[in-house]
Amino acid sequence: MPLTMRDTVFITAALTGSGSTQDRSDKVPRSPEQIANAAIDAAKAGAAVVHCHVRDPETGVPARTVPLYREVVERIRESDTDVVINLTAGMGGDIVFGPTSAPLPLSDSGTDMVSAAERVAHLEACLPEIATLDCGTMNFAEADYVMTNTPGMLRDMAKRMADLGVRIEIEAFDTGHLWLAKQLVSEGLIPAPVMVQLCMGIPWGAPDDLNTFMAMVNNVPPDWIYSAFSIGRHQMPYVAAAVLSGANVRVGLEDNLWLGKGRLATNAELVEHAVTIIEAMGVRIMTPEEVRAELQLTKRALP
Repeated sequence: MPLTMRDTVFITAALTGSGSTQDRSDKVPRSPEQIANAAIDAAKAGAAVVHCHVRDPETGVPARTVPLYREVVERIRESDTDVVINLTAGMGGDIVFGPTSAPLPLSDSGTDMVSAAERVAHLEACLPEIATLDCGTMNFAEADYVMTNTPGMLRDMAKRMADLGVRIEIEAFDTGHLWLAKQLVSEGLIPAPVMVQLCMGIPWGAPDDLNTFMAMVNNVPPDWIYSAFSIGRHQMPYVAAAVLSGANVRVGLEDNLWLGKGRLATNAELVEHAVTIIEAMGVRIMTPEEVRAELQLTKRALP
């Protein structure tokens, strides 16, 4: 696949995530109101898409409670922004094993495995334009936690998401995830236009060195629309790398907490920095309306 920069790119702001970052930065939004306000601020800074998880408003612990998602979406829709809403469907696929001397039974703390129907219940309640599908199982750098997405689970979830009219954003953390995603596309489970997010540098998936990144890029079919990001201090360098590779861009507090050494960032500030980098490369930032046209998205009211 030849490297061809796009004339225009869209920015996705990943606002809060499901990591244990809530106690490391007071900028990480917790409540639906805070998450929605972060989305609105990111949109005003230049993000065309906002990627949303939800958290327990009191503790900040990641959640998948349907009313919390619905409140976030309602607040964003009622605002004066037209941003595209992208909700995670990654929650509910978490396994934490017991100690190596007795891996079973699974740990009650952190294990959250539910049905495909329950994993997409918030999508049915909110009807976002986009939702993510983590196309694989992967060890994470958190003790014995395994992100668990079997082929059968992914087939069921993909069909449910497509039946709801929600555009699927494949999240690929390694080359094998792209292989499985291609299979799901070939089976007609992920409708065109196909979009994929290349998730780089997340232990223990694909490292974010440029050789590995190019292996990921070269495995993306030419008719797919793709974005790419890395985490931590490599977030901003990856804005440039993504643009150079022909990808769209993702930034936000889900992936990086820092604006600079010793300075915690807000989502809007990270988007502003990304805009500066992209425009300095001679590339124009896309509007939400343009993204909806390219990805064939339909903005719908809450059911």
